[in-house]
Amino acid sequence: MNYRCYASCAFGIEGILAGELRELGFGNVSAQDARVYFDADEKGIAKANIFLRTADRVYLVLKEFRATTFDDLFEGVAAIPFGDFMPSDARFPVDGNAVRSTLGSVSDVQAITKKAVVTAMQRVYPKERFEENGSMFNLYVNLLKDQVTIALNTSGMGLNRRGYRLKNAQAPLKETLAAALIIISQWRTRDFYDPLCGSGTIAIEAAMRAANMAPGLKRRFDAQGYGNEFRKEFAEMREYAQSLLRQPEMEIFASDIDRKTLNLAREHAHNMGVAQYIRFSRKDVREFVQPDRPASVITNPPYAVRMGEEKEVARLYQAMGEVLRPLDDTLVFIITADDRFESKYGAAADKRRKLYNGSIKCTYYQYFRKKR
Repeated sequence: MNYRCYASCAFGIEGILAGELRELGFGNVSAQDARVYFDADEKGIAKANIFLRTADRVYLVLKEFRATTFDDLFEGVAAIPFGDFMPSDARFPVDGNAVRSTLGSVSDVQAITKKAVVTAMQRVYPKERFEENGSMFNLYVNLLKDQVTIALNTSGMGLNRRGYRLKNAQAPLKETLAAALIIISQWRTRDFYDPLCGSGTIAIEAAMRAANMAPGLKRRFDAQGYGNEFRKEFAEMREYAQSLLRQPEMEIFASDIDRKTLNLAREHAHNMGVAQYIRFSRKDVREFVQPDRPASVITNPPYAVRMGEEKEVARLYQAMGEVLRPLDDTLVFIITADDRFESKYGAAADKRRKLYNGSIKCTYYQYFRKKR
């Protein structure tokens, strides 16, 4: 069966996600703010969940309609034949949001939606109440300018949860954003370096990409509990993803001055099964030297987010510039929330891109120039 779906994402990477979907062979792809729509059947939903690197979640759209009153909302939701695809013991929590809509109370929208789903279920299952102890069918109701979208969250927990980062270092970079940084850099064959690797997220995402490892290979998705067809397609898609694994052709280096954080990075790489592809070392970024071969540096240095950190971070950015600017045939990509980064680094970027690291507005500074 064919469905209209959308994948949610962070602001600023909609184009990257749309490119991923097209590359995976999906049709009718169209991007909006923080989401990209596409068409997919059960096999496609499994493919999107397992293979997308920059999406937050994959949603299956059940219905779209206009609502300016709670009666409109109730009737619109209750008309969806939930009992046809949800078992009587299904768990169906309701999440949602409302933007520039008459129905501005999200909690009331959730409550009315939940009540309408129960009414729809009772048309098939003659029960007073539902135990909700079976498979998860997490519903998401979105109101934008009085337009309602009712969708199923097929992913469950966010797709950034690859299954390797069980512990977090300070100010972790989201896995999906790390993947986006790599895609934006167009890194493919050069040796890879992250000289401020922290808990290892960028290097691990690079190793996964180099090994052609699907990011969802090691985790479960809610849609696997939707029935036999979905269960079969996810199992087959996982086997297909496993068959695509390959040995990386380039070298991947990750270093950090903090021993504890570096040990955590090694643990995360081991959890994902890519530790053998990454050469970790304890090193200050000031010790970075000219790579032997053409290279790309992608890193997420500390931000001055607390009082008293400004001078320390400014000295770090200056030191980064002193060691990275003179390098031959080395492309450098740095994401930071500091809007005065270039002056501290000592060079204007060739290209900049606005991105969000969680709620923190950042700039991705890209340096393409090569020393002659």
